[in-house]
Amino acid sequence: MWYNTYMEKFIDKKIEDFVQELASKAPVPGGGGASALAGALGSALGGMVASLTLGKAKYADVEEEILSLQAALLELQEELLGLVEKDAEVFAPLADAYRMASVTEKDKADKEFVMQTCLQHAALVPLEIMEKCAESLPLIERLAEIGSTLAVSDAGCAAVLSKAAMQAAWLNVRINCRIIKDEKFAAKTDAKGRKLLEEGIPLADRIYSSVETKLL
Repeated sequence: MWYNTYMEKFIDKKIEDFVQELASKAPVPGGGGASALAGALGSALGGMVASLTLGKAKYADVEEEILSLQAALLELQEELLGLVEKDAEVFAPLADAYRMASVTEKDKADKEFVMQTCLQHAALVPLEIMEKCAESLPLIERLAEIGSTLAVSDAGCAAVLSKAAMQAAWLNVRINCRIIKDEKFAAKTDAKGRKLLEEGIPLADRIYSSVETKLL
């Protein structure tokens, strides 16, 4: 299918090319891929705070913890970059499904089956993006507490990006769930997303406020 020519290439593109493609009418990348990229940037900024802290005598007593935080954020960064590609992989077939023939009753039934399957896949990837962002926030919070004070603003930026990624991904969950006919699946997916928001957004806001206070 046409989207195979794009697969595994989005994260290898120049930033300018990715942004231009995002702004085009191409089905992918879209909001899900942009959310994953924002989340990856948030995790990367958290990693930068760790990198700027390591090796400094002032923070020698927390070096082991910083190393652990750095490793965890690097893993999340890589996973979120992978989700840029995964979102395109699951959304492109949905775009194709909308173009399926719907002349006969069999056509309509086949199209509905394919669309419902694709919608579920398309809802689960942004939910996974939300989960990864939720995992990154406590790590970022800790770095804001014990990391280099010279990089504390970057910890705040990391929290803001992770929050934005989570909220943007949530909208992608919702736009798919609202037309999924499997009510049990939709309700379960919706509940998971709402729980992530209820816990993640206040935490991101606390990190931001804490960092802002330190910069007064």
